[in-house]
Amino acid sequence: MARRNLNDLLSFVTVAREGSFTRAAALLGVTQSALSQAIRGLEARLDIRLLTRTTRSVSPTVAGERLMQAIGHRFDEIETELDLLTELRDKPAGTVRITCGDHVLRTTLLPKITPLLHEYPDIKVEFDVDYGLRDIVADRFDAGVRMGDTIDKDMIAIPIGPKLRMAAVAAPAYFATNPKPKTPHDLVAHRCINLRFPTSGGLSVWEFERRRHPLNVRVDGQIVFNTTPPVVTAALAGLGVAFLPEDEFAPHIEEGRLVRVLEDWCTPFPGYYLYYPSRRQPPPAFSLIVDALRLPA
Repeated sequence: MARRNLNDLLSFVTVAREGSFTRAAALLGVTQSALSQAIRGLEARLDIRLLTRTTRSVSPTVAGERLMQAIGHRFDEIETELDLLTELRDKPAGTVRITCGDHVLRTTLLPKITPLLHEYPDIKVEFDVDYGLRDIVADRFDAGVRMGDTIDKDMIAIPIGPKLRMAAVAAPAYFATNPKPKTPHDLVAHRCINLRFPTSGGLSVWEFERRRHPLNVRVDGQIVFNTTPPVVTAALAGLGVAFLPEDEFAPHIEEGRLVRVLEDWCTPFPGYYLYYPSRRQPPPAFSLIVDALRLPA
């Protein structure tokens, strides 16, 4: 079925409402002759007269009045929706979905996004805490946050935080009965507090590096978590050696509640990146969140 020419229908509605080709042409930004030709073409295609023309006025025929009642309000609805889109551009709104880990959520995302949410109350953000590598396109996320070296090359990735450094720690009471490890290999003889990734189901590998020589260790212990906060609690309780970004333990190390080991094996590495697929015209709410998270130049 051939598509109708909506421009001609809009021309008809405008002329019928204005009762004048002159005023309608001015509103539509076309010449009177072009407008007359459009109306004649519409009437020819429908094989019915829609407008009665006199030297002084223009008015719809019975058929034209019926067409006006059928479609006139629909053009009004379209204009209203277009106005709402413009309002969304000027007043950002909508939901932005982000998948991330709980460490970056607590230390970076919430602190940076909170002022934005106060300023724009119509913006909503949904965080999905997950340590696995989610397919953000298939799972309908707007963006994800992961370490810079784990992001697919076809994604746009922007740094949102400084370099990170891991720390291996345990409570003084634990080291009172267990020797401090001198190398990462020594950890296999220790009780360690593990993390399990919900997506892959595997336990985290503890990654160390010294003098550009990486060394990965798989550890074992009595307790496993799938989020980081209880790892800190378990370490404080003397349940074993824990391994997380150093800022998770910093206040406890400073106050002597935790003891750091293998510090010379913990080299700084690229921090968190926000990543998302390429978009020509991202929603205003998403653009504002990206700008809020982006590191200053």
